[in-house]
Amino acid sequence: MTQSTMMQVTLRLPAMTLHQGPASRLFAVAENGAFGMLPNHIDFVTALVPSVLILTLDNGEEQIFGIDEGILVKKGHQVEIAIRRGVQGTDLASLKETVQRNFIEVDEDERVARSALARLEAGMVRRFADLQRPKTP
Repeated sequence: MTQSTMMQVTLRLPAMTLHQGPASRLFAVAENGAFGMLPNHIDFVTALVPSVLILTLDNGEEQIFGIDEGILVKKGHQVEIAIRRGVQGTDLASLKETVQRNFIEVDEDERVARSALARLEAGMVRRFADLQRPKTP
């Protein structure tokens, strides 16, 4: 492998790509703690936890992302990151507000959907139980 000053980072959500481009550094948080990665880092796979992901671009600018759980795979100079949910922010304060707004709203929507699904499943179980009962004349 040749020495490089850049790695290609792709940050993917289930339905879209949140970020794609070169970066000179990456900072993330895995289950066993925070870590930094440079372009010539050894190939690496880890599970990410809900946290802040920071990319340093080739011009020195930092891009910050609020992410949910996911997985990071580094192979050569390619870094692929797949996350369940994520948002890009301009600074940590606005990122915190955006994460709270987007993630909490989604969590509430998921809770309502799970509750409706549980009611549907309970109704189906009752109907099947009624079908199995012997009919009395």
